Amino acid sequence: MSRGSLVGRFLPVLVTESGDSIGTAGSVPPALLERARRITAEHSQLKCALENTFDSKTAKRIGETQGVAQTLTEWDEAQRAADELRSMASATEEDAELRQLAREELDATETRLGGLADRLSESLMPKHPFGDMPCLLELRPGPGGLEGRFFTDSLFRMYQNYCSRLGYRSRIVKYETSESIGDTGTSGELALQEAVLEIQNTGAYDLFRGEAGIHRVQRVPATESKGRTHTSAAAVWVLPSFSDADGSSSSEDTAQNYDDPESLFYINSADVRTETMRARGAGGQHVNKTESAIRLTHIPTGTVVSMQDSRSQHSNRETAWKILRSRLAQRRREEREAEARRLRDAVLSKSQVTRTDKIRTYNYSQDRVTDHRCGLDVHNLPDVMEGGETLSRIIEAVRIWQRDRDVQAILAEEEADAAGKLKGKK
Repeated sequence: MSRGSLVGRFLPVLVTESGDSIGTAGSVPPALLERARRITAEHSQLKCALENTFDSKTAKRIGETQGVAQTLTEWDEAQRAADELRSMASATEEDAELRQLAREELDATETRLGGLADRLSESLMPKHPFGDMPCLLELRPGPGGLEGRFFTDSLFRMYQNYCSRLGYRSRIVKYETSESIGDTGTSGELALQEAVLEIQNTGAYDLFRGEAGIHRVQRVPATESKGRTHTSAAAVWVLPSFSDADGSSSSEDTAQNYDDPESLFYINSADVRTETMRARGAGGQHVNKTESAIRLTHIPTGTVVSMQDSRSQHSNRETAWKILRSRLAQRRREEREAEARRLRDAVLSKSQVTRTDKIRTYNYSQDRVTDHRCGLDVHNLPDVMEGGETLSRIIEAVRIWQRDRDVQAILAEEEADAAGKLKGKK
């Protein structure tokens, strides 16, 4: 849902004597505005309290609310200026030239208001617990046989190129191809069975979390002699990753510390079965002499992680544990979010993206990519697959879609709270 469709209905439209409407760009839903004012009032009270006695928790909360308070102040000032300009533009006692000047200045002010309304909405969004973390992109082929494996490799290369273009640090954690040698796809892809790409920059999870889901491709395979279009798919998971090599977190939030039983990343070692085995595939005599491959099974959930990319058993073990913690943390987070949605409002679950959703289609014959969540259609598919600017457009559109969905969730929460209070008074 766009900002206009979400918030445009909340404030009236002024009409001049000539019958021209004067818009109300930058309007904010009353429920969001009320929340912003409550947070701003809390910010002012905490600042006063901190002047008398220093407290680390108070100082931290002031920092958390600073963005909302500052943006609301700027929005209020711009809103007052816009109201004055609207009055001048519609005042019959003013001469025509002055009214025209007011309308011109109003256009610029409303443009600024629109940007401030977006900033205010974003500042009110609850911070994702993994948002500031690096991430793991995990890719596996879906339906489509060999062509599905080729497309999975295309996506893997796309994300690698995208990271390179943005200057993001990335590392191949796992890259496992089919044992069939010599199979290549339309663009020279390999038959990929599973791959994990770690994006090591802070905040990578927040940037890439919208990529999770089923990616569908429609194209003519290299092996197709009759020119028929085939449909295949690949699944992408986006998991939080640790910022430090030892898996510890410098954050004060225990949600990222796997030594804390309250952490989403915590795993009781007694719940994990460890198996060692000889690695398969290329590797020469080393493969036949050592049991370097590791398989971890989290018994309560049945989650299995296998790792054999390194010749070192120790290295494979560390990497397997890292992926296992990330998978379980993501699963626990999803379970908590699902329960919160169920308790809060059943309406909110309708827009939840799950792993089985088709989120995007890559149509090669039409040179088109369609994101089915935000409704964006773009052409120049080769630029998308190269991780170019067109892919950035898609990812940004999905980010805005996610933000607007979060706005709807907050509005639903505020309305539910208001209804509960009203019912309590009765």
